[in-house]
Amino acid sequence: MKMLTVPALVLGLLISAPGVAATAQQEKMKSCNADATGQSLKGDARKTFMSQCLKAKPATQQDKMKTCNADASGKALKGDERKAYMSSCLKKK
Repeated sequence: MKMLTVPALVLGLLISAPGVAATAQQEKMKSCNADATGQSLKGDARKTFMSQCLKAKPATQQDKMKTCNADASGKALKGDERKAYMSSCLKKK
């Protein structure tokens, strides 16, 4: 009986592993898509951004700060609006 339990457990782990990897890729796709939408990118600019975003390594906090700061400046945000935007931007994964 024990002999059948171990292969069944291994098989179950192998079958469930691709689902976990797909979820991480899906999360990255969601994040990149949201960023592209937030920047109002369309056409070739969006394709280029998405390609680079999906290939990119996870951003460090300093990289995130630079990106969020540039986006806030591009949107001409000031005062409380800028603080709120920066807070939400930096909390994104």
